[in-house]
Amino acid sequence: MATTDRQATTLALAHALSAAERGLAVIPLSRTKLPALRSPHRDDPSPAPCHGECGRLGHGVHDASTDPARVRELFAAAPWATGYGIACGLPPHHLVGVDLDTKSETDSSAALRELALRHLFTIPPTVVVLTPSGGRHLWLSGPPDVVVPNSAGRLAPCIDIRGAGGYLVGPGSRTRHGAYAAAPGTAHLAPAPCPPALLRLLLPPPRPRRHTPAHAATDAHGRGLVQFVLAAHTGQRNTRLFWAACRAYENGIGAALLDPLVEAARSTGLTEHEARATIASAARMTGHHP
Repeated sequence: MATTDRQATTLALAHALSAAERGLAVIPLSRTKLPALRSPHRDDPSPAPCHGECGRLGHGVHDASTDPARVRELFAAAPWATGYGIACGLPPHHLVGVDLDTKSETDSSAALRELALRHLFTIPPTVVVLTPSGGRHLWLSGPPDVVVPNSAGRLAPCIDIRGAGGYLVGPGSRTRHGAYAAAPGTAHLAPAPCPPALLRLLLPPPRPRRHTPAHAATDAHGRGLVQFVLAAHTGQRNTRLFWAACRAYENGIGAALLDPLVEAARSTGLTEHEARATIASAARMTGHHP
């Protein structure tokens, strides 16, 4: 097993260095697809926000680099790494990842085709990475002056977006579920420009005016999100709460809906701690501070 892991690490480093040569900033990943290096601040009683300013390794996507020496340093510090992540949103490609998932019966590819027909865009030839679960990652290039946020299911069910602050598992990575590989005929391609019509769908709606009405939490949209959470069955509770919280924050009513969403989640069986943690994750995903 140790030999196998060493071989996987060696291959992952080779693939990561190749990606770095193409201008893609990389970090080492563990078999769980998470950053392989733990935060140096994990034992701090009251850690201050740090994106690597301390000079130590272990800041996740903020460690990502295209410098071969830095990449080797990262992998040397994580000899258990079996894959690598590619940071999104960074120059020169400003990578945007469209993750077509297969976790449910929803056909994410069909959903993307329907969106393309409805909004009159086509996905140009680009890098496609095949995932162990049968999903696909489409690599697109965003404009340098636009920040595309991460989102989960906002574009359509089972379509997640990896943007600024996120990362994609690179082809050649091995995880506990299998290997990631470039689809035949796409490995040599550069990330294609994101179609403008699709880009508009990926950007959050305009923020509401500073003085949000106090009744925002009780308007039709807010009540609908709360009812969506209340209708969750076992196995859906966290997913529905996360989705509803994302939509609330995107529409400027996240803070107002915090307590109603927590109460709705508690009524479905989640603890208050679980509910608040899920809502906080949704806030971070949509670029807000819970």
